[in-house]
Amino acid sequence: MGIGAEDYIDKMLVQKYQEEKVDNHDNTTSMVDPDEMYAAMNDYASTLRNMMELRQRLNIACYAINARTARYQKSMGQR
Repeated sequence: MGIGAEDYIDKMLVQKYQEEKVDNHDNTTSMVDPDEMYAAMNDYASTLRNMMELRQRLNIACYAINARTARYQKSMGQR
């Protein structure tokens, strides 16, 4: 399976729209400062990383508590 137009209609559409510009980001100014956006993304990533680390520590602590307080009993089938 190749990339590109395969039938007549697709080829005509490609010819029609190949000169059109659809990404005119140079003509407008951004509403959001890129540095502020990167800082917000960094803060979000740091918070998520910290939450994941805390969750892992909590899982380890809960596992240790459950292992200490576990009481095992032999079932009827085991000797």
